[in-house]
Amino acid sequence: MKKSQKQLVECYRALPEAERTALLAFAEFLVQRCEPLTDQLLKPEPIARPEQESVIAAVKRLSATFHMLDKGKMLGETSELVSQHVVRGRDASEVIDELERVFQRHYETYKAGKSHS
Repeated sequence: MKKSQKQLVECYRALPEAERTALLAFAEFLVQRCEPLTDQLLKPEPIARPEQESVIAAVKRLSATFHMLDKGKMLGETSELVSQHVVRGRDASEVIDELERVFQRHYETYKAGKSHS
């Protein structure tokens, strides 16, 4: 648990029951006030693909472009593609093309999830 979470729990425990109820009501109000922001569809911030780009630079560029995506969910696919280039010698431009498709596919999944929120 983070320090701030521990502090909040300590404060809650130190309060009488009526104030605990007020604290919870205020916390729920803050959550509701922030929900419209978390439901907003974040859009990619396109970064032009340089003529000569390494596979690693492409991953960094695409990560910045698709900043809203959970990179952990894509780790298996992206690391496999990087490995195909580094270990097996697959052409960098082919791997980058495929990386772009992977990121775009994950963005489409992200958009679909936001439209159902």
